[in-house]
Amino acid sequence: MANNSTMSNGDDVTLTGDVVYFCPEMFDFETISGAFFILIFILSLTGNLLLLYVLFVFESLKNVTNIFILNLACSDLIFAVTLPFWAVHQLHHWVFGELACKFTTGLYFVGLHSSIILLTAMTVDRFVTVVMHNCPSNTAGRQRCALAACVAAWAISIAASVSEAIKVKVETYRNNVSFCEDPSNDTDVRLGYYLQVSLLFIVPFAIMVFCYSAILKTVLQTSNRRRYRTVVVVFCIVAAFFICWGPYNILLFISVYYEHVSCYAKERFDIAYSICRILAFSHCCMNPLLYMLSQNLRRHLLQLLRCKNAMRKKEERSTAQSTSVNQNVAFVAQNSAVHFGLT
Repeated sequence: MANNSTMSNGDDVTLTGDVVYFCPEMFDFETISGAFFILIFILSLTGNLLLLYVLFVFESLKNVTNIFILNLACSDLIFAVTLPFWAVHQLHHWVFGELACKFTTGLYFVGLHSSIILLTAMTVDRFVTVVMHNCPSNTAGRQRCALAACVAAWAISIAASVSEAIKVKVETYRNNVSFCEDPSNDTDVRLGYYLQVSLLFIVPFAIMVFCYSAILKTVLQTSNRRRYRTVVVVFCIVAAFFICWGPYNILLFISVYYEHVSCYAKERFDIAYSICRILAFSHCCMNPLLYMLSQNLRRHLLQLLRCKNAMRKKEERSTAQSTSVNQNVAFVAQNSAVHFGLT
């Protein structure tokens, strides 16, 4: 390691070559990140469970789009389940043991991989339906293809997550502080970043840009408003994924080459990374909001809320009537007691 160093700003030490810093205490974004992870978990759990309820009770699960939405909701829930563990990891350190470290990492990658594969499959389905509508097709065939795509998405995601789960382990540092992390060397970590950015961002992005360019061209030439609304919903879902995960993947790629020139540069990069990670993780609670762009789902949700309000009002009326009856009985009993006392 090179030892060419320059001293600046009191405790700051900047080393050229292989860089090591002795920096003053910097802004701690980990507490904020942990709090956001808990908030995202609550929102995702509530929104996706509500969405699943609406799909099972009001919607037809034979509809191809609903099949993909159902699987995406499950994917978001699997991802969201890991957030409380990462929140504790940020606020304190890893306290759950090595088995939980591997299992949580596996669930994290299952949710991440399945989400992008399902979104890509949904986009291809929209492309086939809208652009290639002249080709002979039948509903049963589309359903079988959708189910096969979902099964393949889960199988690939689980297989890919197993290797990630095997690699991670709990590393304990000074002061008995433990972290759940990948102990691989820099070369392997860089290769992992390349694969993640390429397979989970660049390739799906290219496929979706191609599909939606063709879809947009076709939709502008048609007057079918129903088909147009479905395309808008799916497009917003896909766009939300890349808005949330795009900056995070870009920073992962930059981190492979980026070398900090000062403590403050490192601090700014760490803050940017934390903000992009919060944005990426928030994607698991975005989809239920985007699904409300669908008129059917919106109507079913309103029906569900109205039913709950009606039941609550009925319970309140029953309680009020019961209270009124009890008060009348008590009043009559009191009057009777007074009457007998006077007699």
